[in-house]
Amino acid sequence: MGIEIERKFLAAGDGWRAAAERVQPMAQGYLNDLEVVAGGAQKASVRVRIEGDQAFLNLKSRQLGHTRQEFDYPIPVADARQLLGLCVGGLVEKNRHYVRHQGHLWEVDEFLGDNAGLVVAELELASADEAYARPDWLGAEVTDEPRYYNLALAAWPYSRWTPAERDQA
Repeated sequence: MGIEIERKFLAAGDGWRAAAERVQPMAQGYLNDLEVVAGGAQKASVRVRIEGDQAFLNLKSRQLGHTRQEFDYPIPVADARQLLGLCVGGLVEKNRHYVRHQGHLWEVDEFLGDNAGLVVAELELASADEAYARPDWLGAEVTDEPRYYNLALAAWPYSRWTPAERDQA
């Protein structure tokens, strides 16, 4: 069984850009929607993701917070393209920037399309209490805020958020 321990933050400024060691375009969609997962009818999200010339089918348990079960399986890109056509909600497109900071690899997602303008930094940890250094460009933590999860962004993209919703973090 895979366990993901991840913290999620908004980026405050673009100081991360100069430190990015590589960028990976991604497109992903969900075979189930936010309502069935959030409502408890299903206990995991089912995601299809294309990352360059690779593709994956991913399942994540529905718990909020930094620790969840996660299963990730490589699939043929051609299959992933067909599965994206079966997804509900919108397609989530982003450029993932990989940024090293004091011994940790940060994944900074710069969203595109309907989620353009949103930049979220994620950090995967080995344990929930692992110490890490906060880069200067790191903003508010949003780990426990469901609307910043990709499943929610597919259903209710950032472009639909009110100014008040954007300022709540």
